[in-house]
Amino acid sequence: MRVFINGFGRIGRTVLRAYLQTPERWPGLQIAGINDIAAPEMCAYLFEYDSVFGPWHGTVQQEDAALVVDGRKIPLHRTPDLSTLDLHGVDLVLDGTDNFAVRFSVNAACVRHGVPLVSGAIGRWTGQVGVFGRKPCYRCLVPEIPPDAETCAAVGVIGALAGVIGSMMALEAIKLITGAGETLSGRLLIYDALAAETRTVRVAGDPDCPVCGQA
Repeated sequence: MRVFINGFGRIGRTVLRAYLQTPERWPGLQIAGINDIAAPEMCAYLFEYDSVFGPWHGTVQQEDAALVVDGRKIPLHRTPDLSTLDLHGVDLVLDGTDNFAVRFSVNAACVRHGVPLVSGAIGRWTGQVGVFGRKPCYRCLVPEIPPDAETCAAVGVIGALAGVIGSMMALEAIKLITGAGETLSGRLLIYDALAAETRTVRVAGDPDCPVCGQA
């Protein structure tokens, strides 16, 4: 099973740590790559000295265009437009970026290749997680970039929330990989940290969706 992580902020680092901390339980799991606009050496530094989880108790280094964690080499990419990304051989994509244009491009690539997408987002005290396929896809939920989008960069975020949403994304990925339980496929889970409440809404396929409308 090959997993691709898009975005290596706090959410992406949470997802990666969730996998790497129990490698003996996932002998067939491979991280196919990580995409982030940050320089490779910054990815290594941010992972090793994460502000939420603290230092990684192992070895972390940057080698060419790869992040090497405890001897496991993970390719690093710096591609802002992923709509043409070749996902052949990738079984699952997890996206935790804070940019709608990038989210749209990775969604387009997933729909084109028929690869499930686990999407997570946070802002202020609220987070959300959803699982999307060929239909409905992420653009069925968000047809256009909201003019007043509350991204982390625009409104800030509580750091601990990234750990919550990143862990939920990792759990959804594990369920997709193992076939356990009921995933969030076609649904969006919204977590209100201030009220300590969650709610789940169903995402309907949009027949006029510019990405999956004809799928």
